[in-house]
Amino acid sequence: MADVLKRHWLQVKYHAHINAWQLRTLGAIIRCRTADMGGHVDKCLTCGTIRISYNSCRNRHCPKCQGKNREEWIQNRESELLPVPYFHVVFTLPDLLNPLAMNHPKEVYDALFETAWQTIKIFGFDPKYLGGATGMICILHTWGQTMTLHPHLHCIVPGGGLSKSGQWKTALSKGKYLFPVKAMSKVFRAKYMEGLKRRIGKIDKTLVNDLFRKEWVVYAKRPFCNPQAVIEYIGRYTHKIAISNHRITAIDNDTVTFTYKDYRKGAQKQEMTLQGIEFIRRFAMHILPRGFVRIRHYGILSSTSKGVTIPIIKKQIPVQYHHCPEARSLSAYNPKMCPCCKKETMVTIETIPKRGPPLYRQQFPRVANQSSNF
Repeated sequence: MADVLKRHWLQVKYHAHINAWQLRTLGAIIRCRTADMGGHVDKCLTCGTIRISYNSCRNRHCPKCQGKNREEWIQNRESELLPVPYFHVVFTLPDLLNPLAMNHPKEVYDALFETAWQTIKIFGFDPKYLGGATGMICILHTWGQTMTLHPHLHCIVPGGGLSKSGQWKTALSKGKYLFPVKAMSKVFRAKYMEGLKRRIGKIDKTLVNDLFRKEWVVYAKRPFCNPQAVIEYIGRYTHKIAISNHRITAIDNDTVTFTYKDYRKGAQKQEMTLQGIEFIRRFAMHILPRGFVRIRHYGILSSTSKGVTIPIIKKQIPVQYHHCPEARSLSAYNPKMCPCCKKETMVTIETIPKRGPPLYRQQFPRVANQSSNF
């Protein structure tokens, strides 16, 4: 991705549809793990191997920075696992809302989080389906396979909840599904339109009518075979970005070629070639507003509740983990491990200072004054 940006940076910095906040993010991606970011030199005290490491930009949209963040997130969530079935539910916004999402991303995406949780909570409290307080972990994705705008929310929901008396109740679906998706779709549609109007104000009447005539999509996958597999599975989504570096197969001065899965043809692997600036414009569409939280926890899994609810549930249900092919063991990166002799004897012998101000300020000074507006 950094190579694509370098080739087209002059076009990028003057592009009418790339705002200052997006430009700042793209500049960080270019500089990530280069001498511009500074770094350090390590030496192995055993075999003398020298390793030069440049600092990461740590931007959540950077293809180079997500692996370590993902592993850390997965390991931090393992202690919060419940020994119960989990379900994967996906809430998708109709493409009719794409223009609004482009112009009002925070409002459109905040409404998606809020109303997805409202929908789960309504069905959770309904005694026909559960009759208890449940929870949810959800992650926002805004892209499709070809980087077009496709806002949807991946949600992991436990297959039960706590009654008013604090007793664990399993969903009445007997493990086959969580709640009926057709009924959820109707509730989600009504709640979302209500929430969006509250945030944005008046919405074109024709658009509203078209949205209510359209079938909204709520998709529920089968329950996971093992609670451990839940965290590993959702870990694939938490730090995912619009496109990873390994999908970019060819770059020249004019175009970029990348792979994608065509789900209309059984997820066949295809290739697409775009003009370089169009490729970057599509990528920039998925840079979230400054400070926007894209991973959120609700209900009994929220940060304010899980300290109390998780121990209560674990006391009531014995932990019985079974082997599951979806799960895998994790190994954390050890900076003291020598890549040559494999001994933990690497020490830092020199620090490399940063080389000048960020790229976007060097080449595009106006951003320094405008970035705070995004």
